[in-house]
Amino acid sequence: MTAKSLRDTAVTLSHGGGGKAMRDLIEVVFTSVFEPDGMEDQARLTADALAEPGAQLAFTTDSFVVDPVEFPGGDIGKIAVCGTVNDLAVGGAQPLWLSAAFILEEGVEIALVQRVVASMAREAAAAGVRIVTGDTKVVGRGSADKIFVTTSGVGVIPPGRDLAAGHVRPGDVAIVNGVLGDHGATILAARGDMALSSEISSDCQSLNGLMEAVLAAAPHARAARDATRGGLASALNEIAEAAGVGVVLEETAIPMRDEVRGTCEILGLDPLYLANEGTLVVFVPEAEAAAALAAMQATEAGRAACIVGRAVAEHPGRVVMTTLFGGTRIVDMLVGEQLPRIC
Repeated sequence: MTAKSLRDTAVTLSHGGGGKAMRDLIEVVFTSVFEPDGMEDQARLTADALAEPGAQLAFTTDSFVVDPVEFPGGDIGKIAVCGTVNDLAVGGAQPLWLSAAFILEEGVEIALVQRVVASMAREAAAAGVRIVTGDTKVVGRGSADKIFVTTSGVGVIPPGRDLAAGHVRPGDVAIVNGVLGDHGATILAARGDMALSSEISSDCQSLNGLMEAVLAAAPHARAARDATRGGLASALNEIAEAAGVGVVLEETAIPMRDEVRGTCEILGLDPLYLANEGTLVVFVPEAEAAAALAAMQATEAGRAACIVGRAVAEHPGRVVMTTLFGGTRIVDMLVGEQLPRIC
């Protein structure tokens, strides 16, 4: 079946009614792109990795409501795949399968939905995962905002891997794989509310390949977090609290574009709290830091990787930054939301 089989150019309530219109929408827009095995009410999954003694299943789920739906560097579909893949990868899992559920607002252009679905398929292929099952619902005008996407992911943690925030110890080194704040600044500019112009694009990307490279080079890596909502600051606070260690950041080491710094200065935002969609922080023992950094920098997603700080025994549960002027300031967990509908 081709797209010409759909007579409508926009989603109608009949596309969520369970009849022929819904079947046509699913076949034309979704299954023709994702190509699942059959049309049962569940995916049936097998993988050699599951048979390895000591292997563990990892499972995660997330919903995505980004505004605008499309933006420089990505869209809601790409974020949905990257976000779920990265949530698995930072736990040491090798992502294998995703589900995708769509809430569509009555009146949304079918062409927009098709672009989002095509973007998801491209990113899934790039990340080496399959979208194997899903669901579609249609709600009336004003009950949603164009498209909401919920994705769940399943992966396998190979035997011997045990990444967890509580494993971080004083002396461990914190490494990020790239510049910070690009996604948050991109979304802010794309909304057009403040007449900001910028050439920045979202950093949205899947990081499972990068994590595999890090774990091969630094097999005793302690923990990793993707710095999404709440930014690097919130990710580090979560780790510090879970491990009962302090974290010291070096402001001079924080990788950030001048455009992002400038946007934050104009609007009074702290760039450490800006969202990222392709940036993670990993803690590794000091003896493995050089190898982990080199492994990151050898990947496309980690060319700008750098060491930004370390875990310390002092001030447990707290993140402190050494400033450009040689002083220190507390970097607390984000309170509230700097920018809503960011992912």
